[in-house]
Amino acid sequence: MKFVIVTGMSGAGKSTALKMLEDLGYFCVDNLPVKLIGKFAELAYAPNSELQKVAIGIDVRTGLKDADAALRELMEQGYSYDILYLDATDDVLIKRFKETRRAHPLTAHGRVEDGITREREMLSWMKKNATYIIDTSHMLTRELKAEIGEIYSKNKDYKNLFITILSFGYKYGIPNDADLVFDVRFLPNPYYIEELKAHTGNDKEVQDYVMQFKEAGMFLDKLEDMVEFLIPNYVIEGKNQLVIAIGCTGGKHRSVTLANKLYERLSAKGSYGIKIEHRDIYKDALRK
Repeated sequence: MKFVIVTGMSGAGKSTALKMLEDLGYFCVDNLPVKLIGKFAELAYAPNSELQKVAIGIDVRTGLKDADAALRELMEQGYSYDILYLDATDDVLIKRFKETRRAHPLTAHGRVEDGITREREMLSWMKKNATYIIDTSHMLTRELKAEIGEIYSKNKDYKNLFITILSFGYKYGIPNDADLVFDVRFLPNPYYIEELKAHTGNDKEVQDYVMQFKEAGMFLDKLEDMVEFLIPNYVIEGKNQLVIAIGCTGGKHRSVTLANKLYERLSAKGSYGIKIEHRDIYKDALRK
């Protein structure tokens, strides 16, 4: 029996995660009152039960003040379970509520910010005891689906960390959400090579030009080594979202090339969720 409790911040993707688990063959129940969790587990774990994979969604609407006691009781009775916790930054949650024009469940007629603050306090025990934490702040729906698949379908040794490798151009500003920022403007700029100017770091011609310099390879080796050192220590400290930003002047050639190369190396290891973004790759063309 696989028993999963799906919870987390309102607007972080709990309902979406439940639908994805349903697609993976889980019997899903959303908004189950906390006081009924024990009874539901008893039925699910019964010898004659046909259920093999179960997921229930609980949130601030279902009586979370009793959740810690109910879940401790489950464990004492010998029922094992996972807690899948969906999270996102306050700014992202506020934006999502504004875009959908929905009220926060804790502040139907008040400020969304106040509801988020109260909800984080109420969910602190759940997050602290979560088996898996997924920060959806920078995730597309398909990326969330891939993460849930890694955990509950492929049965890999999942780590609570999602990495975004982001290329950018310094003339457009350093990304506000970057955790680690690296400047690759020390490398020769393909922009001044006429036949490469219109191409990007996604093109082989530019990649070959940038990577022909030994400094590019040395930088990549050292960066990979440092990131591999940092990642497990970030995991230990509870970090679940890491944005690695690599910048050059316009965010079109050098930064894109090295971001792609770092992504290839880290994704090959397969232990963490990872994606790549090129924030400014086409901005020069748009401005002309």
